[in-house]
Amino acid sequence: MNRMATTVESVAERAGVSISTVSRALRSVPGVSAATRKRVQEAADALGYSASPAASRLATGRTMTVGIVVPVLAKWFFGKVMGEATQTLREAGFDVLLFELATRGQRERFFSGSHLHGRTDGVIIMALQPSAEELESLSAQGQAVALLGAEAQGIGSVSVDNIGAGRAAARHLLNLGHDRIAFIGIREEEGSNLGGVPPLQRLLGYREALAEAGVPGDGMLEQFDENSVAGGAAAMSRLLVAERIPTAIFVASDEMAFGVLKVLRKAGLDVPRDVSVLGFDNHELCDVVGLTTMDHEVAEQGQDVARILLDILQGGPPASLARQVRLVVRETTAPPHALRSPSTHPGPPDSAGHAGNL
Repeated sequence: MNRMATTVESVAERAGVSISTVSRALRSVPGVSAATRKRVQEAADALGYSASPAASRLATGRTMTVGIVVPVLAKWFFGKVMGEATQTLREAGFDVLLFELATRGQRERFFSGSHLHGRTDGVIIMALQPSAEELESLSAQGQAVALLGAEAQGIGSVSVDNIGAGRAAARHLLNLGHDRIAFIGIREEEGSNLGGVPPLQRLLGYREALAEAGVPGDGMLEQFDENSVAGGAAAMSRLLVAERIPTAIFVASDEMAFGVLKVLRKAGLDVPRDVSVLGFDNHELCDVVGLTTMDHEVAEQGQDVARILLDILQGGPPASLARQVRLVVRETTAPPHALRSPSTHPGPPDSAGHAGNL
């Protein structure tokens, strides 16, 4: 039998499995049972199918490659979701091409050309809020598309209710008894192409929760800087010169929250005795520093968006999935000192209203 005349679809049909299962089984990728692997191999042998990547691509017209587009490679969030998505795609038999679009110019060149045509079967776009024209460019290149951190009509996506998460974070601090709560947010840098939707939504959720609780807004308590430890430290330093410093701070990313903790402790303020701090992401280091944070299932987002794209490549409908956000309480949040019982905090307040050393 002519080996090139046999396609992976033929093997999949004969073995009664999906195309991706055939690819995983014949390439000895983990995740396929021994019985299934044996059945696929027998079907391939019977049909004379070659499992080499080159033959597979020629026979199916597919590249068996997926592009992943990110705004920046160096950030923890993107590294985490990209790593999980890559692992899921490789287990399905796909190679991965990474594209970093760090500037508007790089983004314009990427979407205005034909960078993916003939190189990839589909693309995952992370946090770039693609326009209708950009999505049309990908479609014209024959690309299946899945989005992470954005939504578009008729496009598969994974998203998070950032407004609800911002509300939940602020409510946690309100429920502890805080009424002077600051927000440290991510500033969109000059030349950024992100669109700033998730960080802005976290701010809106924070404002909504304060309004619902009857706490008046204070623009001086809203500070913004770059999404980094240094950025969080700079924003916290500005809050420290306020006439009355906040008793609690909601920070829009854990990396910035690490900078906040550094500045507070350097200033001699105890966390959470003097100031409570709540972050966002559930970074691996949160356990180390005891940071209370909002967990939006970062690893699962990467796995989900890869599976959604794989389903589309197999002819399935473009699914949209909303990931849950949950509060993870650790050691950096507590009631403000004035509301604590004397038995718990026996130190008398000093002239500044702080408890004495325990």
